[in-house]
Amino acid sequence: MKRTHLPLNALRVFDAAARHLSFTRAADELAVTPAAVGQQIRALEDVLGVVLFRRTSKGLELTDEATMGLDPLREGFLRFEESVQAMQAGQSSHRFTIAAPAEFYAQWLAPRLADFRRSHPEVRFQLVGGEEVDFTEANLDIAVRLAEGPGDLEGVRLSEPRKVTVAIDGAPDDWIVWPGAPLPDDAEPVLQVSDAGHALNSALAGLGKAVLPLLLVEKAIEDGRLKVLEGPSEGQRAYWLVAPRPQWRQAKVKTLVSFLGF
Repeated sequence: MKRTHLPLNALRVFDAAARHLSFTRAADELAVTPAAVGQQIRALEDVLGVVLFRRTSKGLELTDEATMGLDPLREGFLRFEESVQAMQAGQSSHRFTIAAPAEFYAQWLAPRLADFRRSHPEVRFQLVGGEEVDFTEANLDIAVRLAEGPGDLEGVRLSEPRKVTVAIDGAPDDWIVWPGAPLPDDAEPVLQVSDAGHALNSALAGLGKAVLPLLLVEKAIEDGRLKVLEGPSEGQRAYWLVAPRPQWRQAKVKTLVSFLGF
């Protein structure tokens, strides 16, 4: 018999009925009707080609075939429980693998992870750079991406999609452009960079002005390292915490996301 064809539910019913030697008490334990227990037992007998119970004047009795299989079955259920506990232990692991754009990590995420670790000193982090890291290949728990939405993944938005034009004092009136950055129609960029992080560093270096996500530059604005030339205003993209649905079920991910305020 192939493992994928094991009648696990019927075997669970058989175990309960064998322990109680009563379809009624087995039904009470499993929150089903005695008729449903009887149907499962008959279906299991049909699959196995053996009789599992006989009725006597004293009540139900196990057949020899049923008795022979009962101990290995119960051992198997114990192994199932051990397997579930092992998987749950993996969910509560204190190791996180996170992908995030480098500058967003430096400006926003790193200080919050530091606060999280002060509350949870047992945690360990592995950081992976970039926004398009494959979850399976990198064995990610969660990722941060600048996007219009979570796409095919499940996600929570870290902020409203707000944009702002920034530069340092005394910077030339030149545009720094990066893919997806909205610029005025007549603007001619002097510097083209690969992403928002490079645009931020270029603006901080005094190479010109850039349109950037507000969440990325809030701290630099608060610290006085950048001044706001225009905005904030509505944008198209925001920073999202994203992951495939199974990752969101992990206890450790739920704990971290809750700590971040989402």
